Amino acid sequence: MSRTRRSSLPAARPGGTPSGSRHAAATTRSAGAATRAVTRTLSDDPLGGTVRRTVLPSGLRVLTEAIPAMRSVSFGIWVAVGSRDETGPQAGAAHFLEHLLFKGTHKRDALEISSSIEAVGGETNAFTTKEYTCYYARVLDEDLPLAIDVMCDLVADSVLEPADVETERGVILEEIAMHDDEPGDEVHDLLTRAVYGDHPLGRLISGTAETVTPMTRRQIQSFYRRRYVAPQIVIAAAGNLDHATVVRLVRSALKGSPLDTDPATPASHRPTTPEVRTQPPTVVVHAKETEQAHVVLGCPGIDRLDERRFALGVLNNVLGGGMSSRLFQEIRERRGLAYSVYSYASQYADTGLFGVYAGCAPGRVQEVLELTRAELARTAAQGVTEAELARGKGMSKGSFVLGLEDTGSRMSRLAKGELLYGDLVPVDELLHRVDAVTLDDVNALAADLLSRPMSLAVVGPFGESDFIA
Repeated sequence: MSRTRRSSLPAARPGGTPSGSRHAAATTRSAGAATRAVTRTLSDDPLGGTVRRTVLPSGLRVLTEAIPAMRSVSFGIWVAVGSRDETGPQAGAAHFLEHLLFKGTHKRDALEISSSIEAVGGETNAFTTKEYTCYYARVLDEDLPLAIDVMCDLVADSVLEPADVETERGVILEEIAMHDDEPGDEVHDLLTRAVYGDHPLGRLISGTAETVTPMTRRQIQSFYRRRYVAPQIVIAAAGNLDHATVVRLVRSALKGSPLDTDPATPASHRPTTPEVRTQPPTVVVHAKETEQAHVVLGCPGIDRLDERRFALGVLNNVLGGGMSSRLFQEIRERRGLAYSVYSYASQYADTGLFGVYAGCAPGRVQEVLELTRAELARTAAQGVTEAELARGKGMSKGSFVLGLEDTGSRMSRLAKGELLYGDLVPVDELLHRVDAVTLDDVNALAADLLSRPMSLAVVGPFGESDFIA
């Protein structure tokens, strides 16, 4: 099981019909019947396969991409529930539940869940983020019926035995402790907390020992049944498959389960909330005797529906997105001050986060911070060059297309488009959107974003007084 914390630039847009996609002339539906599934062909992408979407009567959605050239299929169940949906005392409930769903159902125990997939050479896993949870399997195409039955069973009908709750509590507490021993990860959580404070986005996805230890089975069960409802769930599959067969198998697997419910309308993508209140810029230091200091400078960024997100992807590539980036060249290549240095952007429904990370010897921290701040200020004031713009756009397009070379990434694209944006944009249009980014777009964003006051998070052998000017 895993947690995620930083996300790459999303490549989709909200609302409407994707231009460039070819939609079926007719929609498969029974006239006026709210109890029938509704199927549409979303696209027939020349860079991929045929994408179809079926809405079941319960409001659960099934999307597939048929890629006959593949011999595998990736199958995922995505739930629009993450750590930001928890109250303070519930912190860590979504992640706790992710662990527990693999522990057994009314049909299978934990060993049967894992061994049935591994026996055919497949793999299963899950991860929790701040805004959604995903359970997935990757199998040979001939074993897709098995994967669908197992994964639907564990998501829809987990038992949550009291003994399993106690066992997994111990596992999660060990995971939290392990995370605390990874300063390169911890420093990003410190920055998130510094920017968002007590807002749910500022909390650890795993929760803390103080919230996980007293959490009861009843609390987790209540969270499970209130949050894991059909309209909030998207099932996605990509590979050598037949859409109608996948839908039939999903309906069969869910028949009679808590997700086989009365007719309902699918939930829309996560609505934006009133403006997320961020904290004034601050310095947060976790004093720890480490061989290397870990620092992150960061500030509130833009949300995932912001039209500037394509320009942000380009700017991030230029500033700290690769070995040719400004920060990497200046701090590592020219001066040898750090092994790892990069910038990143995380985006949520209604806000975002921009950060620059570096890991270096404690004695070099001040120099690294001075160089980083100087580069941010220079980019904000002077912008980027035409050559950097071209390189940044090329990196965005290349990483996106190369990232779609396996069934898992294709499956994820389907689910995220539906769950986060309510739309699936064809690959060609996404590449066009990147190509359309202008120098003025990037420089205007740089002037805005990189001139914002930044918080500083540090893990290493320091005190806060070491970073007060």
